[in-house]
Formats: sequence, structure tokens, C-alpha cells
Amino acid sequence: MKKLVTIIIVLIAGVALAQNDNDADKLLEKVINKMSSYDNFKADLAYTMVNTEMGIDEKKTGVIFVQGDAYRIEMEGQVIISDGETIWTYLEDSQEVMVSNVDDSEESISPTQILNKYNESYKAKFGQDKKYKNSNLKEITLKPNDGKNFEKMSVIVNANKLSLENFSVYDVNGNVFTYHIIDLQPDLDLTGDTFTFDSKSYPDVEVIDMR
Repeated sequence: MKKLVTIIIVLIAGVALAQNDNDADKLLEKVINKMSSYDNFKADLAYTMVNTEMGIDEKKTGVIFVQGDAYRIEMEGQVIISDGETIWTYLEDSQEVMVSNVDDSEESISPTQILNKYNESYKAKFGQDKKYKNSNLKEITLKPNDGKNFEKMSVIVNANKLSLENFSVYDVNGNVFTYHIIDLQPDLDLTGDTFTFDSKSYPDVEVIDMR
């Protein structure tokens, strides 16, 4: 889940790019600019986590809402909500909600904090030619110069719609996290409680305050 939060905001907020394939850089910048122009958005997601050596092939589906620094992620038994200051992590199976401050959490989605934390330079270039049913799909590879957080990220965008279609994160432990955006709906009329956790609606949930 942390990978999802981090990478979506890195893409929305932008990354510091250096030594780039100029055309790949320009295309990615256009996609980022379009996404950052939305007041908010909702995206349905399909997620996989694969580690060949460990025999892991995990699949999940979910949804994410983002508005500024606030977000809400729902993914098969887990809900993570933040209003930009506080994060609530609700685990359905254990009937627990953990409360923490954004500043103290690795799950932080704040664009400012993400950019401060991930302020490395990345090399951007087009990936190897692949055959897609939609010829407008282009793969862009982002590789950090230091490789501390992840080895590389593969981003697939629609060059005509300037939309983010799919991205995969290859971390240093051999894990590959892939997120396919099934449907992205921008500029919705979201209710005020979208980005808060109302404990009154969950009377049997144990609240674990870690602040």
C-alpha cells in the first residue's frame, strides 16, 4: 500500500529528472501536468505484487480518492484515510484502526513531503518497443541515480489522451508492484467525510492512537 501512495504522488507532483530521453521527459511532463490540474480524482485499481524467488503472486483490487494532501484508499479489507494531517489505517479483519500523524508516518501522501523525501534525480527514457493493442501506449522507464528506494519504475501512458494507464515498481528486494488504472474520474463532487474516519460509524472498532 505504501508503494501505491508514494508512486502516485511522485507522478502527480512531478520528479526531478536528469539525463533524460528528451521526448520521454516531455511526454511524462504532459501527463503529470494534466493530472495535477485536477481538483480531485477517483481511480479504480488492479494491483499485483510478484516476487519470483519467493513464489509470491498476490492480486488485489481497490479504489483511491485524492484531493490535495488528503486521500482515501480502499483495498480488500484495509482502508487508509488522511485529511492531510492525520492518518487512519482501518483493518477490517482485526477490527482495529491505527491513528498517526502524517509527519510521523511512512504512508504520508503529502506532495511536499514526498518531494522532500524523494528529491533524487531520475533518468527517464522510453522502454523497449512492445506491441500493444493500443498503439498510442508508450512505456517510460524511470531509474533513480542512487537506487536506494527502488531499482526502477516502468510507467505506461496513453500518448494521445495523456493519461496514466499502468505503472510497475521494481524494488531492491526483488518485489515487483504493478498498478493498473482501470478507470480515473477527475473533478468529482466529493463529500466532506471522504477524507476522515468517523469512529461512531464503527462502534466495535478498537482505536489505537499512536500519536
